[in-house]
Amino acid sequence: MGQPKFKRSERIAAMTSILTNHPSRQFSLGVFSQQLDALKSALSEDLSQVKRTLETLGIGEIQSVTGAGGGIRLVPRMPLEAQQAFLAQLTNELSKKERVLTGGYLYYTDLISSPDTVQSMAEMLAQHLDFSQADYVVTVETKGVPLAFMTARLVNRPLAIVRRSSRVTEGSTISVNYRSGSTGSIQQMILSRRAIPTGAKVVMIDDFMRGGGTARGMHDLMKEFDAKVLDIGVLMTTRQPEDKKSGPCTALLYLESVNEETGEVVITPNHALFQGSLGKGDI
Repeated sequence: MGQPKFKRSERIAAMTSILTNHPSRQFSLGVFSQQLDALKSALSEDLSQVKRTLETLGIGEIQSVTGAGGGIRLVPRMPLEAQQAFLAQLTNELSKKERVLTGGYLYYTDLISSPDTVQSMAEMLAQHLDFSQADYVVTVETKGVPLAFMTARLVNRPLAIVRRSSRVTEGSTISVNYRSGSTGSIQQMILSRRAIPTGAKVVMIDDFMRGGGTARGMHDLMKEFDAKVLDIGVLMTTRQPEDKKSGPCTALLYLESVNEETGEVVITPNHALFQGSLGKGDI
């Protein structure tokens, strides 16, 4: 039985589904032509409609890649107004008194574990960090794993997770000691030798940064792989200390203060994200 002939509306629906389900992945027109049994000329017209629809809805931008191995890809793009509205909503939610924990900590595991919420966080980090030269996304074994994983998916890069302890399933590993920026204690982080190749370029993603000690440790660990850290992105950071041990990072939110006694939480969006261009470059 031969392959069915698809109508134009069906081809448009199929390409939209494929592109949105595989963000930042490059597809050639030949792949679509074979799957949908259609001429490339017809598919080009279909893609023009897909492009207009996705960009009008603020879902993403379809980019053309030239050259022998060229094709198209959908790069997720969140409109400026949507970014500002999302951070305002997130700020209001995180400022609730019931989120204050003993010791002045803030509970947000529910938010960073919510697929819809963490996707919006990841879309913003993917847009405001420079992944153009990145080979890997790297994170540490904390609450930031869902955020790093979603960001890696959106930019179509593999994720490497730095562990707190060695595991037999990781094989041969490299470890470094570092001083925590929040507690001041000496801790250890470990990464499998097979996790990233020597000389890789990475972008670090985490959920929270205070003094930058953990990120500094990850910097040191990357040096053991001769890897270069291109950028650092976090959901939230504190204003102080201003000079982080890890150097500059891009944060979506600033945690100004948490008053354990009154339950008052002061959080502000990073308004610098909206000054100038929306992003540092193409994925």
